[in-house]
Amino acid sequence: MAGAKRLVFREHLTPYIRAQLGSLEATHGVASSEYRALSLQYLKSPLEDEVSALDRMRHYQAEVHIRYQGVELRGVERLYRRTVLVQPTMACAAHCRWCLRGQYPVFTLGNEEITRVAQYCGSDEVREDLREVLVTGGDALVVPDKIEYLYEQLLRHAPNIRVFRLATRVPLQDPSRIDAALLKMLESFTGMRVEIATHVNHAIELTQEARRAFADLASVVDAIYDQTVLLKGTNDSVDTLSTLFDELRYLGIESHYLFHCIPMRGMSHHRTSVQAGLDLIAALTNSGVFSGRAKPRYTVMTDIGKITLAEGTLLDRNDNDELLLQSRYTADNFRAYNPSWVVPSSAHEDERGYLRVWYPDGDVESQGDSLRSRASLIQLCS
Repeated sequence: MAGAKRLVFREHLTPYIRAQLGSLEATHGVASSEYRALSLQYLKSPLEDEVSALDRMRHYQAEVHIRYQGVELRGVERLYRRTVLVQPTMACAAHCRWCLRGQYPVFTLGNEEITRVAQYCGSDEVREDLREVLVTGGDALVVPDKIEYLYEQLLRHAPNIRVFRLATRVPLQDPSRIDAALLKMLESFTGMRVEIATHVNHAIELTQEARRAFADLASVVDAIYDQTVLLKGTNDSVDTLSTLFDELRYLGIESHYLFHCIPMRGMSHHRTSVQAGLDLIAALTNSGVFSGRAKPRYTVMTDIGKITLAEGTLLDRNDNDELLLQSRYTADNFRAYNPSWVVPSSAHEDERGYLRVWYPDGDVESQGDSLRSRASLIQLCS
């Protein structure tokens, strides 16, 4: 399950992942890039005990408690106008070491709670804005009965919801779960657009079984899209990422985001610097090494939500190696979507009312002292 006990995020692998690791070790050795592409994602490292003062317990720091009819809705988050996030369970098939919800509490919603969530999504206070439900956790496909019930309740109570997104790593972690019963269930979801979101971080994860699982899912849903996490030592090279994005395109999977790895508790050893990611995305998008149809957007998850890095988004760097990022979010917008929302201590409003937020950088030491210089920052921000 996603969620730590006494701040310890335990190692948890499926038999399928264990078999993959065994095969890669036997074929390539434990020091190989092939083995490390998987082992760094799943095997607990002693480096996780090295905790920085800037490490987060949550992947964003603003309060996101949602209340409906006087009751707090467990497992519901809303940061954006059109989309509400629902977590029916925090159970996962396996534990990704870089998980952004690794320190979240463990739970599974009951049907009464799910019904209340659907009623909230269709209520007078939000239905003019809400159009999408993103089902995450945890892993949506670990609890198909809960997914089916949520879908039915949304059809009944929230006809304003037009897109139903399911976030999952099951095709990579336990592809046997993508069976006839699950596919039949998804095929019956005809009242909304149904999309699958996934994280594929290295082409070595795309085994024959995983490819077949994604192909089967593609036959019954409207789209599958990928959000690759940039992980130091796993996929932080042009060749690795270009191979991955090519393979995703061949499978009909959209490359949506390349995510900078967030500063979760004890996971700093997975994080490149933001500059390293900018260098990679520049090489990937401006060199012609693969098709423009397969290029993702380089994005960070800050304390106030996602910011895609573009001209004018990187403003400054402080002595703590935090980057000041410019958003187009406003505090008033957030409070309109979520009355409990408060501006986190890392953020402030600019003269136009837009929020700026400090974001802890990753492995700047490997970039050398030049990264901290003003000249380098100007280049970084231009």
